[in-house]
Amino acid sequence: MAKKQKFPHLLGSKWTATQKMWGWRHFQVVNRKHDGKWIFAEMVSSCDPDVRFWINAQAIKDTSQWKPGWQSLAEMGLGNNDELVLIE
Repeated sequence: MAKKQKFPHLLGSKWTATQKMWGWRHFQVVNRKHDGKWIFAEMVSSCDPDVRFWINAQAIKDTSQWKPGWQSLAEMGLGNNDELVLIE
Protein backbone atom coordinates (compact mmCIF):
# COMPACT_ATOMS: atom_id res chain seq x y z
CA MET A 1 0.00 0.00 0.00
CA ALA A 2 1.33 3.45 -0.95
CA LYS A 3 2.25 5.91 1.77
CA LYS A 4 -0.22 8.72 2.39
CA GLN A 5 1.07 11.93 0.80
CA LYS A 6 1.67 14.80 3.23
CA PHE A 7 -0.01 18.07 2.19
CA PRO A 8 -1.91 16.51 -0.75
CA HIS A 9 -3.69 19.75 -1.71
CA LEU A 10 -0.66 22.02 -1.37
CA LEU A 11 -0.03 22.64 -5.07
CA GLY A 12 -2.28 25.45 -6.32
CA SER A 13 -3.43 26.45 -2.83
CA LYS A 14 -3.79 30.16 -2.01
CA TRP A 15 -2.58 31.84 1.17
CA THR A 16 -2.67 35.25 2.85
CA ALA A 17 0.27 36.38 4.99
CA THR A 18 -0.72 38.21 8.18
CA GLN A 19 2.31 40.51 7.69
CA LYS A 20 3.49 41.80 4.32
CA MET A 21 6.24 39.74 2.74
CA TRP A 22 8.31 41.63 0.16
CA GLY A 23 5.45 44.14 0.01
CA TRP A 24 2.65 41.63 -0.63
CA ARG A 25 0.18 39.48 1.30
CA HIS A 26 -1.47 37.15 -1.24
CA PHE A 27 0.45 34.13 -2.46
CA GLN A 28 -0.15 30.89 -4.33
CA VAL A 29 1.78 27.62 -4.15
CA VAL A 30 3.18 26.87 -7.62
CA ASN A 31 5.61 24.06 -6.81
CA ARG A 32 6.48 21.60 -4.07
CA LYS A 33 9.56 19.53 -3.30
CA HIS A 34 10.64 16.90 -0.83
CA ASP A 35 13.97 17.18 0.96
CA GLY A 36 14.33 14.16 3.20
CA LYS A 37 11.46 14.28 5.68
CA TRP A 38 10.69 17.94 4.88
CA ILE A 39 8.23 19.28 2.32
CA PHE A 40 8.71 22.75 0.86
CA ALA A 41 6.30 24.94 -1.06
CA GLU A 42 7.30 27.55 -3.63
CA MET A 43 5.15 30.62 -3.00
CA VAL A 44 4.55 33.27 -5.68
CA SER A 45 2.88 36.63 -5.10
CA SER A 46 -0.46 36.88 -6.87
CA CYS A 47 0.26 40.53 -7.74
CA ASP A 48 3.94 40.29 -8.70
CA PRO A 49 5.13 36.97 -10.19
CA ASP A 50 8.75 38.06 -9.70
CA VAL A 51 8.26 37.75 -5.92
CA ARG A 52 8.75 34.08 -5.12
CA PHE A 53 10.31 32.09 -2.29
CA TRP A 54 10.43 28.60 -0.81
CA ILE A 55 8.91 27.93 2.61
CA ASN A 56 8.65 24.84 4.78
CA ALA A 57 5.10 23.56 4.20
CA GLN A 58 4.68 23.05 7.95
CA ALA A 59 5.21 26.81 8.48
CA ILE A 60 2.10 27.77 6.50
CA LYS A 61 0.02 25.84 9.02
CA ASP A 62 0.88 28.56 11.59
CA THR A 63 -2.34 30.61 11.65
CA SER A 64 -0.58 33.54 13.32
CA GLN A 65 1.47 33.99 10.11
CA TRP A 66 -0.67 32.49 7.33
CA LYS A 67 -4.40 32.27 6.58
CA PRO A 68 -5.80 29.86 3.99
CA GLY A 69 -7.27 31.49 0.88
CA TRP A 70 -7.02 35.12 -0.11
CA GLN A 71 -8.46 37.27 2.65
CA SER A 72 -8.92 41.00 3.08
CA LEU A 73 -7.54 42.89 6.07
CA ALA A 74 -11.08 43.19 7.43
CA GLU A 75 -11.63 39.43 7.14
CA MET A 76 -8.43 38.85 9.10
CA GLY A 77 -9.50 41.38 11.73
CA LEU A 78 -6.55 43.67 11.01
CA GLY A 79 -8.48 46.73 9.87
CA ASN A 80 -6.72 49.20 7.59
CA ASN A 81 -3.60 49.62 9.71
CA ASP A 82 -1.13 46.96 8.66
CA GLU A 83 1.96 48.69 10.03
CA LEU A 84 4.01 46.74 12.53
CA VAL A 85 4.30 48.61 15.83
CA LEU A 86 7.30 47.87 18.03
CA ILE A 87 6.98 48.54 21.75
CA GLU A 88 10.19 49.09 23.67
